[in-house]
Amino acid sequence: MADPKDALTLQMLESIASRPRSYAEVLDAWRTTCPRLSVWEDACADGLLDYDPDGDRIVRLSARGRELLAFHSAKAAPAAG
Repeated sequence: MADPKDALTLQMLESIASRPRSYAEVLDAWRTTCPRLSVWEDACADGLLDYDPDGDRIVRLSARGRELLAFHSAKAAPAAG
């Protein structure tokens, strides 16, 4: 992740990881019409989120989203020793 908006993507993943959120809640916080700041749309396109529009309408991290968040969390953790 080298793009400056990647920090926002990680922030969104952390928010959703803390507890599953409703589709409406996620869109209210993260959807935008700005083509240069498409955090929600990019996360969906990148397969970082799971959402079943015909099911419970709850947004969760996909396996790929959990892996990305874990990778960046481990990178940010201070080195022991």
